[in-house]
Amino acid sequence: MTTALPSADQVVVQEAAVREKPVLAILTIDDDVQFFRGNRPNFADLIATGEQLGYTAYVVTVRHLNLNRPKVLGFTYYAKEDAWVRSYFPRPDIIYNRIPQREDERLPRVRKKLIAISRQPDIQMFNRRFFNKWSLFRWLSASKLTRPFIPETKQLTSSAVLSGMLKRHPMLYLKPVRGKAGVGIMSVRVQPEKHLPYRLLIQEEKGSRTYQCSSLYRLWERVEKQSKANGEPYIAQQGIALASVNDRPFDLRTLVQKNQAGQWELTGIGARVAGSRSITTHVPRGGSIDEPEKLLVSVFGQEKARRVLQNVRSSSLVLARRIERASKHKLGEMSMDLGVDGSGHLWFFEANSKPMKFDEPHIRRKSLEQIFHYSGYLFRKQRQAARGGAQP
Repeated sequence: MTTALPSADQVVVQEAAVREKPVLAILTIDDDVQFFRGNRPNFADLIATGEQLGYTAYVVTVRHLNLNRPKVLGFTYYAKEDAWVRSYFPRPDIIYNRIPQREDERLPRVRKKLIAISRQPDIQMFNRRFFNKWSLFRWLSASKLTRPFIPETKQLTSSAVLSGMLKRHPMLYLKPVRGKAGVGIMSVRVQPEKHLPYRLLIQEEKGSRTYQCSSLYRLWERVEKQSKANGEPYIAQQGIALASVNDRPFDLRTLVQKNQAGQWELTGIGARVAGSRSITTHVPRGGSIDEPEKLLVSVFGQEKARRVLQNVRSSSLVLARRIERASKHKLGEMSMDLGVDGSGHLWFFEANSKPMKFDEPHIRRKSLEQIFHYSGYLFRKQRQAARGGAQP
């Protein structure tokens, strides 16, 4: 529910507090029916956390973010009334980009506004855009520190690429470069002893489809049809035999965020177990949540599980630093999908610059707080720079 109030005075902003701490605007896309799009419960949690920490935070749309005025039209959430309230708020010091869809971010008016924000000397914005899977793998493969985590990955431009990869790896994952939540991912497995030796699984919104193909030609026909239907380029990636419990593979989700000192810090690690008929471990695709330590101990034993978890913690920070440096954009958070194979080796599969909500309560609570801790750091740094002082 969204309520439009007649006066901006309904929302009182403490100007003194604004001078002490930054004003944070959660940027999203406008909607003609419901005023704005995005994860409203997440936005409400952010606003409530900001209030607890003494910050002013509100939701603002690309349409309403007028960079030439001291106040902008935004939205806040009143929990008692379960209502979103429209009012005027101070011009933001920090912008947290939560535009929800890649298609929205590519709209000309949105791109124009993001460029305009980046040119404002008194506004700091972080997580400007979604990641592209192919770019991520290029960046990480180019560094000797992060290269060992990367499965072999190629742009899927022809049947020759598919054929060459299948000669080296009996299983591949084919992924849309701008995919989300596992939709459109395909897996290919070669089973040479069978009459139809190429087994193709395609992940859909609900469940998956399986095709058995007699030849590479037939396989490529089906793959090409799916990639064209999805409307975007694909990458082909070496399939990793993940560690599994009760014949169900699992992977790890890490959340890394910057802290009050502007440094990358691990917020938490979660585990996702694949569904019985799913290519991926995504919960919307039938995956389930579990405890990382419990799963790792059941596979490797106590001591090796401890070493694997420590490697996950330290490697997540190495990967985050490399991704930010290569992206050439200011980042404040990212989630990562990491896999552990049967030997305990760690693999990188994906990073997301617009992390979905972690359901683990301790991770969720800290993740909300870190957004404001990092915003405070950016604000202090900006103030120091404006006064010509040293960086805090």
